[in-house]
Amino acid sequence: MKKNVLLIFVFFLSINSWAQNYDLGKVSIEELQEKKHPLDSSAAAAILFKTGKTYFDIDPEGYFVLINEVKFRVKIYKKEGYEYSTVEMPYYKGGKQVRLRFDDAVTYNLVGDKIEKTKLKSDGEFEEKFNEDYNIKKITLPNVKEGSVIEYKYTLRTPYYSFFPDWYFQYSIPVNHVEYDVRIPQYFTYRRFLKGFSDVKASKEEVVMGMSRRYNESKVIYTVDNVKALKAEPYVNNMENYTSMLQYELASTSFPNSGITNYATDWQSVAKTIYEHEDFGDELNRKSYFEEDIDALVKGVVARDEKINIIFDYVKSRMNWNEKNSYYCDAGVKKAYAEKVGNVAEINLMLVAMLRHAQINANPVLVSTRSNGIALYPNRGAYNYVIAAVELENNKQIFLDATTKNALPNLLPIRVLNWNGRLIRENKTSEEVDLMPKINSKEVINVLASIDAEGNVSGKARDQYFDYNSYIFRENYLSVAKDSYIESLEKRYDGLEIGEYSVANEKELSKPIVETFDFTNSNLVEKIGDKIYFSPMLYYVRKENPFKEEVRQFPVDFIFPYQDKYTFTISIPEGYVVESVPTPLSIAMEENIALFKYNITNSGSQIQLAIIFDMNYSNIPSDYYLSLKDFYKKMIEKQNEKIVLKKV
Repeated sequence: MKKNVLLIFVFFLSINSWAQNYDLGKVSIEELQEKKHPLDSSAAAAILFKTGKTYFDIDPEGYFVLINEVKFRVKIYKKEGYEYSTVEMPYYKGGKQVRLRFDDAVTYNLVGDKIEKTKLKSDGEFEEKFNEDYNIKKITLPNVKEGSVIEYKYTLRTPYYSFFPDWYFQYSIPVNHVEYDVRIPQYFTYRRFLKGFSDVKASKEEVVMGMSRRYNESKVIYTVDNVKALKAEPYVNNMENYTSMLQYELASTSFPNSGITNYATDWQSVAKTIYEHEDFGDELNRKSYFEEDIDALVKGVVARDEKINIIFDYVKSRMNWNEKNSYYCDAGVKKAYAEKVGNVAEINLMLVAMLRHAQINANPVLVSTRSNGIALYPNRGAYNYVIAAVELENNKQIFLDATTKNALPNLLPIRVLNWNGRLIRENKTSEEVDLMPKINSKEVINVLASIDAEGNVSGKARDQYFDYNSYIFRENYLSVAKDSYIESLEKRYDGLEIGEYSVANEKELSKPIVETFDFTNSNLVEKIGDKIYFSPMLYYVRKENPFKEEVRQFPVDFIFPYQDKYTFTISIPEGYVVESVPTPLSIAMEENIALFKYNITNSGSQIQLAIIFDMNYSNIPSDYYLSLKDFYKKMIEKQNEKIVLKKV
């Protein structure tokens, strides 16, 4: 298959367009009378306009501050849209003073033929602590009903101009108009990145006089109309990856009498900056706290793979992850080791240091987790996680993450499977590495069943989970009470009742999980007259195609390649014969993307079905969507075909 390229448009902007005027306080009767959105009748709410301006000012002490002013007008169509009347804004509260203020928050309703205006009162505004560094300011607009129009404005004033606010053009509801005015003083150079699929236009950059009239600044206005709601689709990594938005990254400053200061502008620079930080590189160099323990563990061990496994298992068993993501240490590796708990960086940088101490060529790998989004352009905020890698011959690696007890070498937690990472060596050089699994994770299901004359099905199922399937099972189900898990399994398959149940190899990570249970099901067979109809896949049959949309812009993300293999042996009731069975089928997608084989045979009173379903890539570009949709359609149609038994 052609190389998986994330289909997000990221480009520098130089498109010509000019914005219109929008302001608060001029809600019309027509807006209040509107019953549904003209382009999306299913919308619970819509943003009628969003306008904003980001510019710089100089504080009384002579320092630059960044100011971000944003105005919203939102129409509420349905009760489900009430959630958009509550607005939350996080802001940094540590260090220098950051100010966030809401203004002009008003709800408009139509009462008879007059517009009723209800202003936000002080009891509708709240502030909460989010974490040690951030607070959240929240407002809830009053008197919101179906048909209301709400407006508000917020202003963020911050001295941290390197953290330029992201600007969103797209939301989970439709947006009629967006306009964004950006003004940058001559002393700052930012790189601009636009991602998503909306037709955002940017005016030609022009030079204007700054607010204080002490310097010139560049001015660009971005506009877009009729932006569709961003709606979730099946098998999407992170919708944030595909949201239309604009990001600015500080590249350099050049203040009078200060020369040029360059900031990270490529991945090599980003990686080097992170490595040289005291909470990263210095922590990697510490080893006195573990030397005696590791020396005793690997004493007499010569084989590289054995050393890797011993150290990896030791860190996994000793350390406990506090569920905090970061590539920087918090308490530090020494304290984390002593207390047996740490964040991602403390656990995995500790692992790298121990491997290096054992003469293993190990290095850290910076990662952006799935929830953090794809690392699209060079900046330190692109990453939020770090794992370990052992470099092998032929430019291959063994990836290790000791934050979870169930991980194995090259079997990383699902949260880490986000395309690529950046490996950093001791000499501060770095390179991009592919984190995605290449081997199909298997699930092998064997079912021995019989059908009685009343249409009840009973039997025994044996399910083997390999690789990522076994990892997911161990992560999600081994900590659940047996009765609760069985109950969830019965809910997953309509009509299933489980009797005796057992699971093997829970703690033996190198072996597959083996799940065995007896079952009965009275909801699989249809009796009409003297005939019985049923799918030979029993309760495992897929009912619906997950791919329903006519077109798709986003890649299809299966997380990892996999193979599902089924074998069914079904005994038919006495007094019945097989009248018809589905025909065999073998279908494949182009470029070996997917394969489905369905073979069925009938021998007297027994029916045997063998199925193999291969999905050979973890990520399928949207170019193949229609082909994938058709493949699933044919596969599901075949699974739902019935065997017909006739009474004799």
